[in-house]
Amino acid sequence: MPAPGTIVVALGGNAVAPPGERPTISNQFRHTRASLAPIVDLAAAGWNIVLVHGNGPQVGDELARNEIAADQVEPLPLGVLVAGTAGWMGYMIQQSLQNALERAGVQRSVVTMITQTLCHADDPDLRTPSKPVGHTLDPAREARLLARGLPVRDGRRLAPSPRPIGIVESQMVHDLSVAGYIVIAGGGGGPPVYRDPRLGLEGIDAVADKDRVAAILGRDIGAEVLLILTNVSAVYRSYGTPHQEAIGRLTLAQADHLLAGKDLGTGSMRPKVEAAADFVRTGGERAIIAELAEGLAALQGSAGTTITKEHE
Repeated sequence: MPAPGTIVVALGGNAVAPPGERPTISNQFRHTRASLAPIVDLAAAGWNIVLVHGNGPQVGDELARNEIAADQVEPLPLGVLVAGTAGWMGYMIQQSLQNALERAGVQRSVVTMITQTLCHADDPDLRTPSKPVGHTLDPAREARLLARGLPVRDGRRLAPSPRPIGIVESQMVHDLSVAGYIVIAGGGGGPPVYRDPRLGLEGIDAVADKDRVAAILGRDIGAEVLLILTNVSAVYRSYGTPHQEAIGRLTLAQADHLLAGKDLGTGSMRPKVEAAADFVRTGGERAIIAELAEGLAALQGSAGTTITKEHE
């Protein structure tokens, strides 16, 4: 029986390290195990699966560790820390998912690949840090960062976030996924890189948005579906107001109209809708934004928000 197709699943870093809880490795493993039920269901159904995960809380913690230990050991640049989180978070997800698959009797293997995210070296977003990383800062730490000239907004530090334009290893991700492996790729958005005319690939100290990276990776490997799992049940009009309204389905034109207005504000849902619309615009059949626990229901059309090119 042929596979239903290829799906790229984007899982937020906050699902693994939620606000208001100590981000110990034990807690992060516990949340990781709890978050993987939809992936096991997809694997059992025969989907070719690529899993992309965020790292916002984790890479911010790595920056803090760097700074605290700076007088003892040489600090690592942000791009290297992104690769590091892709490695250890990939290990955590790979181990937890492999165990869950075996318990469910699903014979699939999981592999983690460190993938590099191509960006433009002159991307203007590199000059204006905008992506929150880490956990909410206490007032003393926030004051120390501000005194050093480091950007902070709403109690969280900000990192540069250039727009991704491609994934260096996308062909390998494609080949592994169609061979039946579940591939963890684009971890934390993948370490950003640019092409130097003389040196080749060179790293950038920044963090790429994992939802945009998932959309581009999905485009490059010919995935039919992009599933963005988050902590909100759907895309809402007027979210956070007494008039908020969940949106079950959007055409691409309707999604573009929504993005052009003010209903989405500037919160974390906007880049998710932008990524979903871009995926559909560049050839994907549908993109879905849904709450983590409702991933399979959303794929079946009974939860979340589905974006398609035209009305189905």
